[in-house]
Amino acid sequence: MQSGGIGQLVRHDIGVVMNGVELVVAALSAGATAGLTDTASSAVRDAYAGLRESVRLRLAARGDAGARVLEAGEGDVVGDEAWREQLRELLVAAGIESDEDIVAAARSLLTELGLEEPQDGVGAVDARRAQGVQIGDHNTMTNTFN
Repeated sequence: MQSGGIGQLVRHDIGVVMNGVELVVAALSAGATAGLTDTASSAVRDAYAGLRESVRLRLAARGDAGARVLEAGEGDVVGDEAWREQLRELLVAAGIESDEDIVAAARSLLTELGLEEPQDGVGAVDARRAQGVQIGDHNTMTNTFN
């Protein structure tokens, strides 16, 4: 994985280029999800809280609506694609991609969560709307359809 510029993360192994906005959305979503578990480390919670506060301040400078959308992203809404899209639009309008500190904080949170690089050459999998999926090696699944 390498940086392709201020706000880009390039993963040549799986053909993914994430811009700064996508990095921030991914980090906020992953951080909120991890924060809901009891096993999240203090480093993850601190990194998430710092990123979230930086983004909140940036959005609040443009008006109250952006901060409200970010606040709505807690809990069950995190995996909601409509929320992610609304957040993406607000982040683009706020110029988040050119904010090196926020993009670096997002990258740092993803690193803390272990999501910055694939393990053993395995690529990323988007299974948000999938059902009955197993991800990993040596899995067994039995499906019974009635």
